[in-house]
Amino acid sequence: MSSNNSINGNGGNTQFPTINTSIAGGSAAAGRSASDEQSKSWFEAMAKAWGNALDHQASKVTELSAQVSENGSDQPSVMTQLTAESLKMQFLSTNAATSNNAVGQALETLGRKQ
Repeated sequence: MSSNNSINGNGGNTQFPTINTSIAGGSAAAGRSASDEQSKSWFEAMAKAWGNALDHQASKVTELSAQVSENGSDQPSVMTQLTAESLKMQFLSTNAATSNNAVGQALETLGRKQ
């Protein structure tokens, strides 16, 4: 088995980016960053980055929705794109909540052990 496996992310050209890359990319795509100056902890920076990524995705969904409702552009291509972007929003939202809850619970557990 090759050590440059794109499934587990051991290679330089992986199809699954790290969580840092994903969160930073989502934040940068939204035109904002979750910098050290703005956040008091890495947990807060992570939450802000997820929020920025969700804001960016929500604007895409809103834009497509406006095309359908205002312009009467209910063509199958626009409807399919709106559906895909809405599902992406749902995916991001679920993962943001899951990651924030998991990290929060881990921090809570660490706090109890100290």
